[in-house]
Amino acid sequence: MKIIILGAGTVGSTLAVLLSQEDNDITVVDKDESVLRHLEEEADISTLTGRCSYPNNLVNSGIKEADMVVAVTGSDEVNIVSCLISKVLSSKVKTIARIRESAYLKDKTKKAMEEGVIPVDVVVSPEKLITDHIQALIDTPGSLQVLEFGDGLLNLVCVKAVKGGPLIGHEIADLKKHMPNVDTRVAAIFRGGGAIIPKGTTTVEAGDEVFFIARRKDAIKVINEMRKKEHPYKYVIIAGGGKIGSSLAQQIEGNHQVKIIEANPERAKVISENLLNTIVLEGNVSDKSLLHEENVEKSDVFVAVTNDDEANVMSCMLAKEMGAHKVIALINNEAYVDLVIGKGIDVAIAPSQITIGTFLSELAGDEVVKVHSLRRGAAEAIETIVKASTSGKEDVVGKELGNIKLPVGATIGAIIRKNKAKIAHDDVKVREHDHIIVFLTDKKILPQILEIFSPS
Repeated sequence: MKIIILGAGTVGSTLAVLLSQEDNDITVVDKDESVLRHLEEEADISTLTGRCSYPNNLVNSGIKEADMVVAVTGSDEVNIVSCLISKVLSSKVKTIARIRESAYLKDKTKKAMEEGVIPVDVVVSPEKLITDHIQALIDTPGSLQVLEFGDGLLNLVCVKAVKGGPLIGHEIADLKKHMPNVDTRVAAIFRGGGAIIPKGTTTVEAGDEVFFIARRKDAIKVINEMRKKEHPYKYVIIAGGGKIGSSLAQQIEGNHQVKIIEANPERAKVISENLLNTIVLEGNVSDKSLLHEENVEKSDVFVAVTNDDEANVMSCMLAKEMGAHKVIALINNEAYVDLVIGKGIDVAIAPSQITIGTFLSELAGDEVVKVHSLRRGAAEAIETIVKASTSGKEDVVGKELGNIKLPVGATIGAIIRKNKAKIAHDDVKVREHDHIIVFLTDKKILPQILEIFSPS
């Protein structure tokens, strides 16, 4: 597949590296020559220095032969115009654009994109994805990551096993004994930096990162097997009243006690007028006396989502030290994420890793419904559609899951069939058009998985 990536920022560069590892012809366009040079050293790609929306640059990048254009520059306007010019130059090319400003995604402009008047085939909104991701963490106490499949029928959840949890020191098979009415499957365990593909006899140890798949209503029950019982979160403090902070407050203020701390007086006034039940405080997110006055030690969740990584890290560490139950930090620089985990911060969110899965879903082909990037890109979970073989290759349709040979590092978690979810068990037979949820501890085996379930 020939793919043109416009913009060599964090997302563009990450996509280029990932896609170059497969059989793709990748060209990256950016006006920063030094960034492109560095990217060429890291990945087997072509680059072009210049402005992404200029027609001559798009032609020189190979737009007329391209299958797809991914516009991820730092400007919404450049991304939209780039897609428009791309369609003018090649009507068959598929266009994907990252658009941050919500004003473009409402009313007439939203309808114009849906109808193709504004020729952006797929819109990716990072702020919306990040807001939903944080809300899922708040709605699922004790979780480190919550990912949705089958339009919400199933959740893939990551939880850190803690001493005192009922399942700690026991085999995974004991889950069924502890919860006879809950159907779940442990997809993978990460221990000491390495991945374990679990069996029924695998023992869960304190400190394990356990990924399991379950119906949404059952997720919290499984989490409570891995750690001491978590109660629903009620009191949430949000540091930062930008797009993400204000959107998050709007989504959760109906059933949570929410406070926002915002340093900009004008911004604080605007969001206070737009929110119904949220208390908006003007001040520094790292002001210890302010946090004390607002009873941060009684907060269930403290989430820092300012535009400043340092402010997010420092305010979270301070809130944790003062007694906040769970702290979540938004960190744009991925290099910092591994440094802060376990050092006073419970969950560190890298926006690019949340955004990347949406792009990968579109780039993987029609048979892939969803791709989620896990453990900061080290693993993936996918939802793929089963298709009967038309090429004479071995067909999985009609086979029991236990008889399907998967590459090392892959686990089938569940099947979605006719809007109903089935947790994967060996005796379940695969039907054509089933949606299969597969967990990959090695994302490089994705092409093999697609070849098994959707033979080309």
